[in-house]
Amino acid sequence: MTKTTLVAFDLDDTLAPSKSPMDPRMSRLLSELLDVVEVCIISGGQFSQFKMQAIDNLPDSSSSHLERLHLMPTCGTQYYRYEGELWKQIYAENLTEDQKNHALAATEARAKELGFWETETWGPILEDRGSQITFSALGQAAPVPAKQAWDPTGEKKNTLREAVQADLPDLEVRSGGSTSVDITRRGIDKAYGMKKLAELAGIPLDDMLFIGDRLDENGNDYPVKALGVRTHAVEDWEDTAAYVEKLIPQLRAAAATA
Repeated sequence: MTKTTLVAFDLDDTLAPSKSPMDPRMSRLLSELLDVVEVCIISGGQFSQFKMQAIDNLPDSSSSHLERLHLMPTCGTQYYRYEGELWKQIYAENLTEDQKNHALAATEARAKELGFWETETWGPILEDRGSQITFSALGQAAPVPAKQAWDPTGEKKNTLREAVQADLPDLEVRSGGSTSVDITRRGIDKAYGMKKLAELAGIPLDDMLFIGDRLDENGNDYPVKALGVRTHAVEDWEDTAAYVEKLIPQLRAAAATA
């Protein structure tokens, strides 16, 4: 098989249900994968979400394991490595206050205009994540069934994304998770994150494999595919688990013959 020294994952609906902890089966598989290759998680959530959903649920959280893990919150606009028993932020492509204010105002105005501003939510609809503004139609803590029912085809997200992008030509507006739209600096998306990862970790893009559930042209995983990184599309975390179960022995065999 093609040489693979790092496997990168989206988080929500790829490693775990939206905003929920990883299932023990997925946690075990991720830990086993870390024995074989380095692993990156790159997704729209904040570092605290990565910790709650993934890191805190790994059965082996030894330094040797965590040092092989690359965390890229907010779609790769931030990068964390485990150094000296602590998670250290390597970079953050933060928005300016002016950019944040324009993004927040434009998103709220367009969502209300389109009838997408809900009154019954689970937490704030708009979040300032420093390097990313995120719109979550039902709030960050909305239950998965409610999120799935709100926009099953993705049409609402795509309509809102197009409207907000027209208002913010100097920023990047992309569909995020099941009910979210993410706004970052122009050109700062998951492809940017993967290129920075290659540069800073010294791992060629050709040696990486990316696994995600939003590799369609409107999805926030698509820039990675467009970059030319090898990708594998999944529908949910169970689909990911089934694929990783087959992938691990393949990677072990490849390492043994290298």
